[in-house]
Amino acid sequence: MAPMMLTIGQLAARTGVPVRTIRFWSDEGLLPETDRSRGGYRRYDAAAAARLDLVRTLRELGLGLDDVRLVLERRRSVEEVAASHVRAIDDRIRTLRTQRAVCTLLARGPHSPRKAALMNDLARLSAASRQEMIDEFIDAAFAGTDPAAPGAGIATSMRSLPAELPDDPTTEQVEAWVELAELVSDPAFRARVREMAVAGSAAGRPPAADPGAVAEHAGAALAAGVDPASEQAREVVERIAAPGVDRTELATAITVFADRRVERYWALLGVLNGWDPFPPTVPAFEWFAEALRAHPAD
Repeated sequence: MAPMMLTIGQLAARTGVPVRTIRFWSDEGLLPETDRSRGGYRRYDAAAAARLDLVRTLRELGLGLDDVRLVLERRRSVEEVAASHVRAIDDRIRTLRTQRAVCTLLARGPHSPRKAALMNDLARLSAASRQEMIDEFIDAAFAGTDPAAPGAGIATSMRSLPAELPDDPTTEQVEAWVELAELVSDPAFRARVREMAVAGSAAGRPPAADPGAVAEHAGAALAAGVDPASEQAREVVERIAAPGVDRTELATAITVFADRRVERYWALLGVLNGWDPFPPTVPAFEWFAEALRAHPAD
């Protein structure tokens, strides 16, 4: 018995695939007709109908024609193509989630044209591009400094950007990206970090104050509203400053290394990396530096 043959119209009615799509796939070699009628019309057998079901399924899953062809020609397995497609879908999902977070920010308003353009750029940046943005900033800031100098490891720490945003980035994380990009592209900020890098690698730096002591004693004095020029502030200075230290020189060093925008950089990295938030310490160091200048004598 001769196998049952279907015209292209009958195949379309049976499978629900439009005639024009079947014709296109046939012309592309994905679904060659079984034979032709005497009138030159395409005809398809049961195997062709089964092949059409597979092509339709693969296309509905989002596979391109080239990948479908590889599967049909058995040059790649369905499992291999599917695994590759899963990775592509995951990349697309991450992009869409990031774009959604960006759109959420834009919908909040008010926003400037610059901010809108910046957020659009960030939403499109690949993980490699984002890291390159930070690396370029760090390379410029620490160029020519001694990597073995005390405190020089700050460069490595400042590169600690996550390889990519989370699969479902929060609006806070996208906001952090916007602000971080603005910071590293700001010439004044770059110059400030460069100043700190050069000073950090210089020989003969004055001894630094104990950060814990500054946070505890100067932080408490600041919170209590103690005037840095007062006698009460002198007592705080004497609790923190080591005997024999040149207080004016120490105040100058603190001023170089205590910067609110640099501290903000660390806070933004913390948001992106999922670190626990930390209380700001720069205001306490600023208060301590002012108190040191007000009470220079040991």
